[in-house]
Amino acid sequence: MAAPDTHQQAIERYENTVHALEDLIEVGISLSSNTDIVALTEHIFLEAKKYAHADGATLYIRTTDNMLEFVSMRTDSLGIASGGTTGTNIILPPVALYLADGSPNNRQVASYSALQGEIVNIANLYENDQFDFEATKKFDAETGYRTLSFLTIPLKNTSQHVIGVLQLLNALDPDTGEVTAFPEEPIPYIRSLASQVAVAIEKQQLFDNQRKLLDSFIRLIGTAIDAKSKYTGGHCQRVPELVKMLTRAACDQSEGVFSDFELDDEGWYELHLGAWLHDCGKVTTPEYVVDKATKLETITDRIHEVRTRFEVVKRDETIKYLEAVIAGKDDPEKLKQQLQDRHKELDSEFAFLAECNIGTENMPDEWVTRLKQIANIHWYRTIDDRLGVSKMELARKQRTPIQPLPARETVLSDRPDHLIEHDVAVPAAAADNPHGFRVDVPQYKYNQGEIYNLSIQYGTLTREERFKISDHVMQTIVMLEELDFPIGLQNVPLYAGSHHERMDGNGYPRGITGEEMPVPSKIIAIADIYEALTAADRPYKAAKTQKEAIDIMAKMAEQGHIDGDLFRLFVSAEVYAEYASLYLQEFQIDKVDAALYL
Repeated sequence: MAAPDTHQQAIERYENTVHALEDLIEVGISLSSNTDIVALTEHIFLEAKKYAHADGATLYIRTTDNMLEFVSMRTDSLGIASGGTTGTNIILPPVALYLADGSPNNRQVASYSALQGEIVNIANLYENDQFDFEATKKFDAETGYRTLSFLTIPLKNTSQHVIGVLQLLNALDPDTGEVTAFPEEPIPYIRSLASQVAVAIEKQQLFDNQRKLLDSFIRLIGTAIDAKSKYTGGHCQRVPELVKMLTRAACDQSEGVFSDFELDDEGWYELHLGAWLHDCGKVTTPEYVVDKATKLETITDRIHEVRTRFEVVKRDETIKYLEAVIAGKDDPEKLKQQLQDRHKELDSEFAFLAECNIGTENMPDEWVTRLKQIANIHWYRTIDDRLGVSKMELARKQRTPIQPLPARETVLSDRPDHLIEHDVAVPAAAADNPHGFRVDVPQYKYNQGEIYNLSIQYGTLTREERFKISDHVMQTIVMLEELDFPIGLQNVPLYAGSHHERMDGNGYPRGITGEEMPVPSKIIAIADIYEALTAADRPYKAAKTQKEAIDIMAKMAEQGHIDGDLFRLFVSAEVYAEYASLYLQEFQIDKVDAALYL
């Protein structure tokens, strides 16, 4: 029987217990307040090593493929410190929990402890034949080190699943410094510290897994939006990369406007989410609107219907010619020449309409006048146009009385059934909408009038279609404001929903000014514009070169559209060139004279 403690020994034991409890309390407080999990885990790991008077320690983390991966290593007498916060990588291969045939790896002490969930205390590995220590013995032979005692403790999470292993080696006698076996007395305390390590690791894994899930989800949304349209594919993926480049340039500024601008890890992640989700509202935008390549295009290009009407008119003219010849009304050759002239005239007029159907940067007023004159050419319909249509289209046609057949119609028309009402509430329609939207909402969701569409002055979109496309920003804000973002990510809706605002307050959907926009919002706006200008996958425009794009953006900065300081940084830091090297085609990469813009 051991001799009872002396009074002094009892005091020392009591003081050690108090210190141990204080350390445990400190670790517990750190768990709730420390955001650097690597440093925290290392602190607990080293605390266990210190308390056990161990010369060395190793921390393993269990991976998803059932390996024990080295994350921290220390051996004081050999000066070994790697992994964790040291900045030195561990080059040792992980320990497999299962062998190639699928059987458990019970010959390695670390894997055995993890698989069985048991603490393993070995006094002298050279006298142990349960485990394979050949690698350790080889290490000893090469270095002159003498490994004797091992204390291996499984790290169990709150579900009692082993997520790692803490291994201590060579317990040192506090008085003599000699290597001894690990005593049983400190094991409960070390086990408690191991539990704290497990909690810290589990907390980090849960956080990482949640972030990975969120990242995967937003990437899924972005790629789904890109996949909707072959003409905007890649936009939601390229914009975040450009945002990252420009933000990094702003953070690197040591003087000037952005000398005080910086983002912490949480701020970077918030911007990352905002950039990836800036167009998430496009899931509500029909592809045929986004992809509208000609003025008459809806789900199909209605220019083919117009062509068929002209074919009918030409055949009617041919029939009139044949009837006149049969009736002997005039010289057949004269009548034939008149028919040929009329056919050429109709061909020319349809060719003009076909040219109008292609979007231009500015359609002349005289074209609109001629278009309306051609629209009056008439033809006869002999079949009921209400047969075989959808209920919705039939309801629109019932706005006008049924015409008796044959019905005299024009080759182009703007009819009441071309007007399609809004089928859901528009977020911006109410003056007191909770989102602060300040936009004019068209009376109709779509206007498919043929004259109306062919008369579009710029591009291929009607006012209603432009609103539908711009509505994606409002939908983005509505969708994101429905999400309960945690503290630190609450600016995501603002960042994502401001990329069409202008510095002068003439943007949408809220009409806010540059003073009301945070820098990340302005960065996303610039990235969105540059990507759109240089994208080579749009049906309605040719890709701009980097110089052409920068020329346009310089004017936008002068006109109060984009932030001038950020634009100058975009040029001076050659962010455009960094982006071009990755995403632009060779013909787009031309020389840019930065001095012209600075």
